[in-house]
Amino acid sequence: METADILIKNANELITLEGPNSPRIDEQMSDLTIIQNGSVAIKDGKIVETGKDLKCKAEKIIDASGKIVMPGFVDPHTHLVFAGSREFELDMKLRGLSYMEILKKGGGIFYTVNKTREATSDELIKQSKIRLDNMFAHGTTTCEAKSGYGLETKTELKILKVQKKLNDIHEIDIVSTFLGAHAIPREHSADAYVDIVVDEMIPKVKGLAEFCDVFCEAEVFTVEQSKRILEAGKKYGLIPKIHADEIVDTGGASLAAEIGAISADHLLMSSDKGINEMAQKGVIGVMLPGTPFSLMQDNYAPARKMIDSGVPIALATDLNPNCWVENMQFMIQLGCFNMKMTPAEAVTAATFNAACAIGVNDTVGSLEKGKKADVIILDCPNHKSIPYHFGVNLVETVIKNGKII
Repeated sequence: METADILIKNANELITLEGPNSPRIDEQMSDLTIIQNGSVAIKDGKIVETGKDLKCKAEKIIDASGKIVMPGFVDPHTHLVFAGSREFELDMKLRGLSYMEILKKGGGIFYTVNKTREATSDELIKQSKIRLDNMFAHGTTTCEAKSGYGLETKTELKILKVQKKLNDIHEIDIVSTFLGAHAIPREHSADAYVDIVVDEMIPKVKGLAEFCDVFCEAEVFTVEQSKRILEAGKKYGLIPKIHADEIVDTGGASLAAEIGAISADHLLMSSDKGINEMAQKGVIGVMLPGTPFSLMQDNYAPARKMIDSGVPIALATDLNPNCWVENMQFMIQLGCFNMKMTPAEAVTAATFNAACAIGVNDTVGSLEKGKKADVIILDCPNHKSIPYHFGVNLVETVIKNGKII
């Protein structure tokens, strides 16, 4: 190689995560493939070479001495597009009110649904772009985004179209998921709404989403209803995902394995049986530690047990009005402090495994020749410093598609 557009050199740790192009499990999660005094060369938006102390000419040279260079964070579970804010619920939470009690007082998901139904597409774009800007500043270069705050065909499609527009105008790459089955709207019974999701919504989603998700939970959608929705999505080319076992063990983890879901998310209450079935089928467990944190819960998903059982683990923010966070560094910190993940496991979960959870690991999630040059530079000496030095933004530079933003 003779020339490059950008050469980043002298990184104290160049974290490439180079290796098998499949989700990492067990000991593999600790293999970050770190190059000391590492360099990465970028040309035409792609990574062209990584190594130790590369020698090449470049239009732009960045000295990363004393810092780490790594793939941009991938956030594989967000509810990016919504209207309204629910900070008024915090006082109720502090007084010990449950989610259902808050719902009865006018908060909860239906507050957001009403606000989102009322908002114009331009208003949703404006609000969501601010969130994307915050995510980008904290090192996220790719994210998943779900619909789910419409609970009617018109608004669900509006949200997906807004996400498509945001993907055209923002630096972050957005992968869309259809989540019409996020809750049961008050105007329908559960079975009647499932009919609407299956017969009316899903046929209109083609070209607007890559995944189909469902909230399989007590008092929301049963395993049987969830299976019907996900099977219908598969007929239209939508890859299944599932919100599973967040509040009680409904068997959602087992359903994820049975139906061939790419991921099952939340999993706080999943049984050993469900975890083992996920491991056997290679279903990725997406951990959302910001959610129990925002709900002031002591119980977190059993990440340690899942990793030891062979379930590939990813981390995500679960950005939504009840868990308003755009910072994947904080998820790494919560993963270590509250779920007993090692720093290496948490970094893997926030990059390569997260990319696998939304099917983009062929292009992002690791620093390998031919992949997108989505690179972040953190002002800290090693990857263990990411959870160790919390409460600040450690990201100094974000490079997206080979451009310094």
